[in-house]
Amino acid sequence: MSAAAFHISSLLEKMTSSDKDFRFMATSDLMSELQKDSIQLDEDSERKVVKMLLKLLEDQNGEVQNLAVKCLGPLVGKVKEHQVETIVDALCTNMRSDKEQLRDIAGIGLKTVLSEFPPAARGSGLATNMCRKITGQLTNAISQQEDVAVQLEALDILSDMLSRLGAPLGAFHSSLLHCLLPQLNSPRLAVRKRAVGALGHLAATCSNDLLVELADYLLDRLPESHAPNSPTSARTLIQCLGNVGRLAGHRLGDHLNRLMPLVKEFFSVDDDELRESCFQAFESFLRKCPKEMGPHVPSVTSLCLQYLKHDPNYNYDSDEDEEQMEMEDNGFSEQESEEEYSDDDDMSWKVRRASAKCMAALISSRPDLLSDFYATLAPVLISRFKEREENVKADVFGAYIVLLRQTRPPKGWLETMEEPNQTDSILHMLQRQVPLVVKALKQRLKDRSVRARQGCFTLLSELAAVLPGSLAEHMAMLTSGIVFSLADRSNSSSICMDALAFLQTLLGTEPPEAFHVHLPTLLPPVLACVADPFYKIAAEALLVLQELVRALWPLEQPQRLDPEPYIAEMSVATLARLRATDLDQEVKEKAISCTGHLLGHLGDRLGDKLEPMLWLLLDRLRNEITRLPAVKALTLVARSPLRLDLQPILPEALPILASFLRKNQRALQLATLVALDALAQSQGLSLPPPIIQAVLTELPALISENDMHVAQLAVDFLATVAQAQPACLAEVSSPVLSELLRLLHSPLLPASVLASAEGFLQALVGTRPPCVDYAQLIDMLTAPVYQQDEDEGSGLHKQVFHSLARCVAALAAACPQEAAGTASHLVRDARSPDSSTGVKVLAFLSLAEVGQVAGPGPQRELKMVLLEALGSPSEDVRGAASYALGRVGAGNLPDFLPFFLEQMEAEPRRQYLLLHSLREALGTVQPDSLKPYAEDIWALLFQRCESAEEGARSVVAECIGKLVFVNPSSFLPRFPKQLASGQPHTRSTVITALKFLVTDQPHPIDPLLKSYLGEFMESLQDPDLNVRKATLAFFNSAVHNKPSLVRDRLDNILPLLYQETKVRRDLIREVEMGPFKHAVDDGLDLRKAAFECMYSLLESCLGQLDIFEFLSHVEDGLKDHYDIRMLTFIMLARLATLCPAPVLQRVDHLIEPLRATCTTKVKAGSVKQEFEKQDELKRSAMRAVAALLTIPEVGKSPIMADFSSQIRSNPELAALFQSIQDSTSPPSIESMDLC
Repeated sequence: MSAAAFHISSLLEKMTSSDKDFRFMATSDLMSELQKDSIQLDEDSERKVVKMLLKLLEDQNGEVQNLAVKCLGPLVGKVKEHQVETIVDALCTNMRSDKEQLRDIAGIGLKTVLSEFPPAARGSGLATNMCRKITGQLTNAISQQEDVAVQLEALDILSDMLSRLGAPLGAFHSSLLHCLLPQLNSPRLAVRKRAVGALGHLAATCSNDLLVELADYLLDRLPESHAPNSPTSARTLIQCLGNVGRLAGHRLGDHLNRLMPLVKEFFSVDDDELRESCFQAFESFLRKCPKEMGPHVPSVTSLCLQYLKHDPNYNYDSDEDEEQMEMEDNGFSEQESEEEYSDDDDMSWKVRRASAKCMAALISSRPDLLSDFYATLAPVLISRFKEREENVKADVFGAYIVLLRQTRPPKGWLETMEEPNQTDSILHMLQRQVPLVVKALKQRLKDRSVRARQGCFTLLSELAAVLPGSLAEHMAMLTSGIVFSLADRSNSSSICMDALAFLQTLLGTEPPEAFHVHLPTLLPPVLACVADPFYKIAAEALLVLQELVRALWPLEQPQRLDPEPYIAEMSVATLARLRATDLDQEVKEKAISCTGHLLGHLGDRLGDKLEPMLWLLLDRLRNEITRLPAVKALTLVARSPLRLDLQPILPEALPILASFLRKNQRALQLATLVALDALAQSQGLSLPPPIIQAVLTELPALISENDMHVAQLAVDFLATVAQAQPACLAEVSSPVLSELLRLLHSPLLPASVLASAEGFLQALVGTRPPCVDYAQLIDMLTAPVYQQDEDEGSGLHKQVFHSLARCVAALAAACPQEAAGTASHLVRDARSPDSSTGVKVLAFLSLAEVGQVAGPGPQRELKMVLLEALGSPSEDVRGAASYALGRVGAGNLPDFLPFFLEQMEAEPRRQYLLLHSLREALGTVQPDSLKPYAEDIWALLFQRCESAEEGARSVVAECIGKLVFVNPSSFLPRFPKQLASGQPHTRSTVITALKFLVTDQPHPIDPLLKSYLGEFMESLQDPDLNVRKATLAFFNSAVHNKPSLVRDRLDNILPLLYQETKVRRDLIREVEMGPFKHAVDDGLDLRKAAFECMYSLLESCLGQLDIFEFLSHVEDGLKDHYDIRMLTFIMLARLATLCPAPVLQRVDHLIEPLRATCTTKVKAGSVKQEFEKQDELKRSAMRAVAALLTIPEVGKSPIMADFSSQIRSNPELAALFQSIQDSTSPPSIESMDLC
């Protein structure tokens, strides 16, 4: 016998003791053993433990019984299935016992066992088998109705079981439905309520036929229950409808047209609880079936408006009466107030609360009706801010907050500057309502209820965020409310923090002048909060104080408020927190940050407190816990335009900062480099040279491609030092340059790092005397290229040549007197037959930049050199020469353009390269200087629209796009004519050119482009495939970069777009390949482009889409070609996140294509690529399944449950799904269980 088995045996023996304490302690020890993962029971021990625990369930001592029940949970996972069956049988038998205590214990035991069953996704079917065993016995217990207590317990367990494992019990669903429906007519309320709950869970998982049966049952009995003598029956049926709607509303869409008229009729019955149930049903329908509820929105809106004011037992005559009552209420005790508001006979508050929640659901589900809601719902909601019942008031606030949040869509990278549209008109409506909102909240801000004031602050914060500046004229009233809550210490600290958070919001959204008059009132309570012993309040108050300083005394702007009356008390409060060492970490960080803002904004007014603050900042710099916020605060002080004297602390601060550069903490390194750069800029000449040199010795190690951001900041600091104290660079210039040149050879060099490197190199040669000689630096830069052998080819990446050329040009720009000589040298290298390909490429790329500053002399010679190079056998040389020709020509247009036009006519074989040159010239030169030549270039480009080479046409399109910016009002109106009369290649080129007119930043051409968009999009009906494809590419670019162009025209565009997603049989042709025939789909690229547009629409125009229609086309894409299926799988996963409710309604249709993809087998003789493609399809489909399973109710769909079971039973699919789950972030793994 093992040690564990022996220990268990001894515990079992003690459990038979007559002493209840022995039994209790032994059971407790057994519980501890069972909770250990390492415990393993043999078969005999399993049997004994199970037998003993079942015996202890009948123990005379209640504490022993309770502990024995708790042991059942961990025991289920440690014993074999037949022992679990023994436990379940015993518990079911005990549930029918005559002893009430034993029945209760058995019910608790069954719930415990059920809660510990592993989900069907992970287990071996144990949970499913046991639940099937339990279900039959529960059904008997419910149907027999011998004992109501047994019935209630059975209904509870059944409801719990259906909520967790409803789908695997499909075989019992029919019997369960027929068992539960009669319970809706039970004379006992508790039985009816539990039956309603169980039916809701059953509706979520049962088959469509059973759901129709349930719906028909409810629909048939609703008219009968309308009789005045059967309010109980009506209430139960409506509650059942509401619960089914809440748990399975996505499946009720087809029945709503029959349901809604019946439910509306019950509002005529004078029963407030019945009305509440009706509103709850409406709410669930609106959230789960927004499209099907569309025809019923007006009537639901009307009912909400009517019953939100339903308060027959209370009089709201006038504002005067209300204020009088408020004063009288203040004399009542809290207890009296609660007694008055919780009158059992008054149920009208439940109707008002349900109406407010229904309004919130209505607003959130129909954002397209926002302007109507502002006209109809908003005034009524504002009038109900005076609601007397706290719970109702919170929901009224909540409904108005939902309205505000719908007005402010989430901002992201896709948001652009929109033209005046519907949103602006809605904001104007809201602007007119602001005085009414503030007036309605005036009394509420001083309400004795903390919850009411919190609701006010939340609502006003949302209002300030939606309409910045709208609350400025009401600041007196708001200030009074904020001060009232800040001074309220009788309740929890949450209201104080909410008031501080609201004040911080106001400081960020309202003009500073609005606070000037009220600062004497606001500042004392804020400073009192800074000294509050509770760390959260202190931290929030320091944040508010920091925002006050930043907003009221902004830098580099004239100060309109004298800080003298306030500076002393602000500095004293901040210093007190800064000096304290026994504070919470959050308070320490906020105190340091606040100190940095005080010093940076008002340091010149601090007087004798300035130096102590600086020394304390230095002290926090030495502390490992506070050094990062201290570095950031020091940066604020150094960047301040006040130019404070930091000499007292610099000798000690700089070595500390230098030591931070060696720390393996990236955030600290970044903050330190920013601080050093700020100090070098503000205190440059006064920095001690020996200490600066010590700092500089740490920099070479940071200039590395391992961390480009750190490298960029290090180079920026070096550039600043080179300008401020060039002598300090003498000793470190060699190692620094060595690392910098190595960095420049990286193909991954970002543009920002390259710009910093250019600035540093210019600083090196720009000092007097220069830190490094110009010629020496040029040689160092170009040496790796010039030292290459021709045989080796180009050992450097192409991008490196561009980086080096930019640096050469930067040096030439910093030393204009050397530019001409450098250009001449580069021209010689380019012409020399001995030069390697790499040297010529570098020479041409450098000339592209240097030629513009070298003067007209070298340019004349350069023109012929570049023209010769266009005929070079090396593609790299030809490309570099083409680029250089355009860049150099942009600096001398009068000479370049006639020459260029002549060459285009004379050298047709070089047209592609010459077009590249023209593209560079058009992109470099200012639009105004191009106007004299625009017509000639326009004519030249359109002559080449019919070029046989697609690459040449693409360059022509880009050139046309750049040329339009020169004179949009003249050139853009010509596009429709070209689209109407041009050849297919011309039409395709014109549409492609439009793509280059769409930039991700606002541009003056946008309104003109928007006005012609409808005509351009008509090209989706063009007979030529390439034209339609180019139109889709343009549309995708517009949706992606500037959605404001297309949003108003989507109603006309979407039908054309959806048409392109369909498979056209006339575009599929058969090609004979030897003895085989191969189908070629010419429309595939077009469909793929259309689906790409649909994906872009999801990100930027979701509110303008009919998601159900959109989903139907996604569903078609799930059955299409490999490329399109891959794209639609991604779209489906995105849709599951963005709009889960419509996806849930269509999930049964979406599963079948996913199942087909996952179960498809590749033919045995197929090539390796076919197997790889199918594996990738399966993985992508499984990701879509995982995304669908994040929708809470989707796992209860019978079809999804069947597919989940199929995945579990297939080892390959199960392993694939598990690998996808493992790669998903932890918070979502639990929700993606297959159940």
